[in-house]
Amino acid sequence: MSSPLDHGDAAGSGGYPPQGYQVDTATAWRAEPGGRHGVGPDESPRSLGELIGEISSDLSTLVQQEIALAKAEATQSAKRAGKGAGMFGGAGLAGYFVLLFLSIALWWVIGDGIGYGWSALIVAVIWAVIGLVLYARGRKELARVRGLDRTAETLGKIPNAVKGNEEMNR
Repeated sequence: MSSPLDHGDAAGSGGYPPQGYQVDTATAWRAEPGGRHGVGPDESPRSLGELIGEISSDLSTLVQQEIALAKAEATQSAKRAGKGAGMFGGAGLAGYFVLLFLSIALWWVIGDGIGYGWSALIVAVIWAVIGLVLYARGRKELARVRGLDRTAETLGKIPNAVKGNEEMNR
């Protein structure tokens, strides 16, 4: 089966689309007369400025739509992250109370054998040792944080790339 584009129009003008046919948008012709994209049989060609203006307008619309989509996704993600953080906070509070009451139980058990004053001191020393170990490990981990070395390096290369001097980045 041949398409309307396989040959010129019957009048022999050689123009596309042939008289009576409209090519689809994949070939830059609109299916309806007077469309935005391309030139219909009754229209004159548009200037390069008009085409660039249209492309610029379409690109601007696309960027605006992408920004709106990103905002919507970020809002939804932030809400979910907020819920998750709140639940982690609640879990942390519950964990604190578990440790508090386990500490009280330990104090009570030790207190029955050696007295409540000494047992409170023992439980406090146990928590002091745990706190010191966590502090030392946390300090060691923070010392390993190096910052954004790779990001700073790549951001420093942008001005040369914009100027067309990529070889200076090597």
